[in-house]
Amino acid sequence: MRIFVDADACPVKLQVEQAARKYGIEVIYVVDYNHRITTDYGRVLTVDQGKDSVDLAIINQLQKGDVVITQDYGVASMALAKRAYGMNQNGLEYSPDNIDLLLMQRHESAKARRGGKRSAPIKKRTEEDDQAFLRAFSHLLSRIL
Repeated sequence: MRIFVDADACPVKLQVEQAARKYGIEVIYVVDYNHRITTDYGRVLTVDQGKDSVDLAIINQLQKGDVVITQDYGVASMALAKRAYGMNQNGLEYSPDNIDLLLMQRHESAKARRGGKRSAPIKKRTEEDDQAFLRAFSHLLSRIL
C-alpha cells in the first residue's frame, strides 16, 4: 500500500505524514513544476505543468489497495475504479455509494458558475479541521490494514 497526495493545494500534508509514519506507509506527493514542496518522510514526484498532469500521474501509478488524498472528484472516481481508496482534505472518504452524487454536484456547480452564479466564500481552515482529517484518515488506514 502507498499513499498518493494530490499535493498542489493540499492543506493536510503534515497530517498525512503523521499517520503514514505511524503505520509505516510510503507517501508520494505529486506536484507540477509550479509547486515546490519538501518532505523528510515521503518522496516528491514532480510532473510537467498541465491541466491534468498531476491527476494523470497519480492515476497511472495507483494500484489496487493504494490510497489517494485529493479534492478532485474525477481523480477519486478513477481511484475507486482501480479499487483504491480515496479521501478529501476534510476527511470525507470517497466510496461507490457517494461518488456519483459528488460528481453530479460538481457538474451542477460548474453549470451554475457558467451561468453567472457565484459560489459561497470558502471558510478558513482551522486546527479543528486538520485534527478531524487526521482522525478520519487514521481510521481509514487502520481499517485497511
